[in-house]
Amino acid sequence: MASAMTNPLLQVDNLNMYFPVREGLMLRAKTFNRAVDGVSLQINPGETLGLVGESGCGKSTLGRCIARLYKPSAGTIRFQGEDITHMSARALRPFRQNIQMIFQDPMESLNARHTVGDILAEPFIVQGIGDSAFRSKRVAELLNTVGLPARSATRYPFEFSGGQRQRIGIARAIALNPKLVICDEPVSALDVSIQSQILNLLVDLQSEFNLSYLFIAHDLAVVKHISDRVAVMYLGNIVETADSEIIYRDAKHPYTQSLIAAIPVPDPQRRAQRIIIQGDVPSAINPPTGCHFHPRCPRAEARCKAEKPVLRELGNTQFAACHLASG
Repeated sequence: MASAMTNPLLQVDNLNMYFPVREGLMLRAKTFNRAVDGVSLQINPGETLGLVGESGCGKSTLGRCIARLYKPSAGTIRFQGEDITHMSARALRPFRQNIQMIFQDPMESLNARHTVGDILAEPFIVQGIGDSAFRSKRVAELLNTVGLPARSATRYPFEFSGGQRQRIGIARAIALNPKLVICDEPVSALDVSIQSQILNLLVDLQSEFNLSYLFIAHDLAVVKHISDRVAVMYLGNIVETADSEIIYRDAKHPYTQSLIAAIPVPDPQRRAQRIIIQGDVPSAINPPTGCHFHPRCPRAEARCKAEKPVLRELGNTQFAACHLASG
């Protein structure tokens, strides 16, 4: 659960990540894919911020920028008050102990040629922590923490199920006792029956180690289970943010409303009121003018096509980027 501390663990301000689109014989960058376009957010100690949106909206790119796997085009990333936006690889090394990542596909993110023991020992080797005996002990402890037997250390990733591989990925992420873990769709590649086990494991680990999470997903039902606050992303922008309970009860942005309405209702006698949005997410290379959502919005007006809305406070810790939203 969220900490009562007022100083944020992570502060992101007006972050941009533009990828050049090279064309012509000289491969010059004439246009840019605006994957992340002016995003601001913060995460407090011990808090989980759920980041949701359709595929292609820039969620994973934002997560990789925060982890500094990508170098942002503009904006600032502050971790515990220190600007890490443009730090060199050497200067970033101590910070990488405190910012770790769980990837969507555990099979792709684990080295198939290494044993599980080698995979879990690698963070300590890279950071120069402990000797061989210390690393072997920590590997056994990490496996036990995520619910796997110590003998798993001698086996290879392909010998495990998808859920077990994700447990190994989680063990690697928490190996160095980080403060922030970026979870990039950590359950979307798993069976529904396994998803709840992994989510419960993440909740238990957060309580035990006082972790903060940026939990990236496209499934709002999953995000509701684990998040303290939710930020909704569309075409590189944050369009709404609020406490989890508030956003599921009283979403203000039409895009958020449509995502929530699409959550399956388990009662066959009850029909959810659907809010139909037309078409696909527009191209981030040539986004629509005004509000990026207006071509798909059932409530769009002339102002929406001409003027881009800013993320403004509507009261009760809720912010929305919509001309028509009211508190």
